[in-house]
Amino acid sequence: MEFGFTIAAYAVAAVLFILSLGGLSGQESAKRAVWYGIVGMAIAVVATLIGPGQGLGIVSIILIALGAAVGYQLATKVQMTQMPELVAIMHSLVGLAAVFVGFNADIMINNLESVFAANELVLGATEEGGFKAIGLPKEIYEGLSSFGQLIAKKSAVEINILKVELVLGIWIGAVTFTGSVIAYGKLAGKVDSSAAKLPGGHFLNAGAALLSLFFAAMYLGGSGSWTLVLLTLLALFIGYHLIMGIGGADMPVVVSMLNSYSGWAAAAIGFSLGNDLLIVVGALVGSSGAILSYIMCKAMNRSFISVILGGFGGPAGEQMAVEGEQVAIEADGVAQALNEADSVIIIPGYGMAVAQAQQAVSELVKKLRAKGKNVRFAIHPVAGRLPGHMNVLLAEAKVPYDIVLEMDEINEDFPNTDVAIVIGSNDIVNPAAQDDPNSPIAGMPVLECWKAKQVFVSKRGQGTGYSGIENPLFFKDNTRMFYGDAKASLDKLLPMID
Repeated sequence: MEFGFTIAAYAVAAVLFILSLGGLSGQESAKRAVWYGIVGMAIAVVATLIGPGQGLGIVSIILIALGAAVGYQLATKVQMTQMPELVAIMHSLVGLAAVFVGFNADIMINNLESVFAANELVLGATEEGGFKAIGLPKEIYEGLSSFGQLIAKKSAVEINILKVELVLGIWIGAVTFTGSVIAYGKLAGKVDSSAAKLPGGHFLNAGAALLSLFFAAMYLGGSGSWTLVLLTLLALFIGYHLIMGIGGADMPVVVSMLNSYSGWAAAAIGFSLGNDLLIVVGALVGSSGAILSYIMCKAMNRSFISVILGGFGGPAGEQMAVEGEQVAIEADGVAQALNEADSVIIIPGYGMAVAQAQQAVSELVKKLRAKGKNVRFAIHPVAGRLPGHMNVLLAEAKVPYDIVLEMDEINEDFPNTDVAIVIGSNDIVNPAAQDDPNSPIAGMPVLECWKAKQVFVSKRGQGTGYSGIENPLFFKDNTRMFYGDAKASLDKLLPMID
């Protein structure tokens, strides 16, 4: 009966998670999708706590309460600009959990081997499974933990499969952990965002991967748990070195890729614990993260395999010199151009998020649309530092969904646009992606805003931005630089729109 309830609850939770994932693909359905996920997770947690194999219920409830308290604090205090690094650090916790579960499974296997040996039995010697075939005295078997009982009933083949699963879980989890920590550091500005590799570069990663495979084979051959420790250290190094070798321009892809890694780590935990729901959820997260990473790589003209191996973000050679100078403009000049324009395209970026200018942008859009102007947003797939970052900010500011368009939907409209306003963007509007083969973003599809009649760039100063790449757009004849904090600049501009 207990098993039936748990299986049914897990099935319902899995369906809700799938509906949640599907609903998050659209802004209109995203809020409902979030509730699907919340309800699904609540069902999964309750079913796990009261289902078969439950134990340490009080401790579990205390830990859940502590986690909920921490989550609440984060949700209320973390700004939208900090969401990318928050997601990255959350991925690291999933990876660390996979490592702990893997080592716990190994410790349990070793303990059970000792128990079986003391009773002159061999763990996993029978192919039949079941309590009677185990041969342990009933009082010893019932004294085992629920996890221990689960492993004790496995056949020799199943024990070997479990060892393969825990090796994969530990390795993927360790890579995810250090990779996510470094990604967090780069996104939070605590680690240099430029690409950096130790001497030897990819050969070090390849060597560490081969050594990991060697120690995995040794562990599966019965060499002992010390091989797992060395394998873990190698995986920790690979995660660190992979992400250190990826530059700031590729960090949105890194976050998505680590999301995929954390999903596969969760699936590995599910296999080790014999939890079907964890396997399903891990597979959903892992596959969706991989698909999203592929889509983003395509949007940036990157090789998916190359990004996984690390090493993007550095120039391929000497970059083209940028000629001309940046010409500044004040709010009254921008207001005059907007008042005379019939069509306007706004391109938001991470600078808008930093300045928390989305509400001011929304007010500007309302005023311009009230005057009968055609105002739309152009969203690049990797705008900001997290997939969908700009969409979330604009939705928060109540910007109508139907005027928020993706790059492929709007890029051809720039030549017929009177004014393009760039708010805190750099790489996604950089013509060097098309003109300079030595640029770190060479070949990346970009928003061709320079083809508009006039371009205004809201920017704090003349710096090169997060990725450190110079942008020729800022020096073009039809571009004017609207310097200053984006929110303050827009607040100054709004009263001049009549």
